[in-house]
Amino acid sequence: MMEEKLNTEVPVEQNGAPEPVNGDDETSETSSTLEKDEDGGKKVQRKKKKKSKNKKKKEVPEQTDPPSISVSDLFPSGEFPEGEIQQYKDENLWRTTSEEKRELERLEKPLYNSVRRAAEVHRQVRKYIKGILKPGMFMTDICETLENTIRKLISENGLQAGIAFPTGCSLNWVAAHWTPNAGDKTVLQYDDVMKLDFGTHIDGYIVDCAFTVAFNPMFDPLLEASREATNTGIKESGIDVRLCDVGAAIQEVMESYEVEINGKVYQVKSIRNLSGHSIGRYQIHAGKSVPIVKGGEQTKMEEGEFFAIETFASTGKGYVREDLECSHYTKDFEVGHIPLRLPRAKQLLATINKNFSTLAFCRRYLDRLGETKYLMALKNLCDAGIVQPLPPLCDVKGSYVSQFEHTILLRPTCKEVISRGDDY
Repeated sequence: MMEEKLNTEVPVEQNGAPEPVNGDDETSETSSTLEKDEDGGKKVQRKKKKKSKNKKKKEVPEQTDPPSISVSDLFPSGEFPEGEIQQYKDENLWRTTSEEKRELERLEKPLYNSVRRAAEVHRQVRKYIKGILKPGMFMTDICETLENTIRKLISENGLQAGIAFPTGCSLNWVAAHWTPNAGDKTVLQYDDVMKLDFGTHIDGYIVDCAFTVAFNPMFDPLLEASREATNTGIKESGIDVRLCDVGAAIQEVMESYEVEINGKVYQVKSIRNLSGHSIGRYQIHAGKSVPIVKGGEQTKMEEGEFFAIETFASTGKGYVREDLECSHYTKDFEVGHIPLRLPRAKQLLATINKNFSTLAFCRRYLDRLGETKYLMALKNLCDAGIVQPLPPLCDVKGSYVSQFEHTILLRPTCKEVISRGDDY
């Protein structure tokens, strides 16, 4: 141990300038130390030892298993990993080297860092969850384990940092917006196709990212269809790109796949009434839709926008409808003051405003906050137009749906796939 400390010493000449150290010459190293002793330079030596000890203390800790260390502690510099960088195409290539655009990015660095922190939490949480998922688990346990892990890693802090929306764990023909309510005993099966769609946020900057889990390998082509369609959507996205062009490219890739399930071959379809979307601060759906079939809007993507690029591959009709018991809700982003008669509804609205504001929530989250007997009050808020119910979205019973999703940022100089990881 002492040799390691001595090797890090920088010998000092009489004039204070550093002289080269021959690491192979032990004698010269020792004599230089002795010279310092004779010249009364012990204090200088001690100071240097202290510095080397401090460096050791600053080593980045490794994540535990199960994860329990906040990503802020894992990255003490406060700088979080950049997502995957993709260059813009053709007419936007000039942006890469534009000093003006680079300056715009320097000004936005705090915002970028916030959303990258949320993305790093997403990557670590999904890595852990993928490692523990197995048939026979209760869906409620899966969701609560996932959500509690987010709370630890993101250092949950009211509306400043936390879960962006309820964990979607929709099964089979249910495409989206399903999470178990209290008392639900649904168990994950070997032949299930589960979409795990969850979000994280820092200061309202949301990372919306999803993947599909299937234990039976016969579903692999279905998962591959949505994964590749999503990657195509990301590749085609860019500043001034028309949303309809992104949708056409997605559909072409998606419907080039087919899947054989229990001896029957199905043509994979894009679900035509589901889409990706722009993301705003504390607003999961900010107004623009990114279709996954051709013939969509001519509206263009713009510089600085966040988009959730998500695709849904189906063996059914390729069309969803609302069905099953509702679990997801969100306060209307545009709603103003609406007078309420029921005191219980007013009380519930206060809870929603304090804990979620315009971020989506579910019944389990209200249960966790200690709310009881709130269904009538919740219905009252929905009837008044203050809260929007978001029921499960289902294709035909017996079909299977897969989903993959990433959040992208159209930076002034390049496109950043914020939520990209080693897994997908």
